[in-house]
Amino acid sequence: MPYYQFTVPADSPSARRKAEIAAAFTKVHTEVTGAPARYVNCSFVEVPAGSIFVAGRPVEQGRMVGIIRAGRTAEVKRELITGLANAWSEVTGEPVEGFALFLQEVPGHQVMEEGVILPEAGED
Repeated sequence: MPYYQFTVPADSPSARRKAEIAAAFTKVHTEVTGAPARYVNCSFVEVPAGSIFVAGRPVEQGRMVGIIRAGRTAEVKRELITGLANAWSEVTGEPVEGFALFLQEVPGHQVMEEGVILPEAGED
């Protein structure tokens, strides 16, 4: 936990820098939340250009949905999503205004990693 799922246009700056994005997101997540790096999951789905839409119009930059453990303060979540957006922009050169990040929360007891059900945020 967390799980960051990226949908990016094929041959975009974000598609070409997947490993760097994953490393940057891992760094931000661990620094902001204190979670161990071994639990930070990132996956990428590349889609053909013209496959991501906003308001019915195609956009050129990717999207990310992140699932994190519930229980973090609003301040921590703001710091996390801002840090993630800045990391994406720094790695890809894409402006923050062009992509979108979404965070969803799940309780720790709804996640199993390495055969262990996770504790709630703040209990580990």
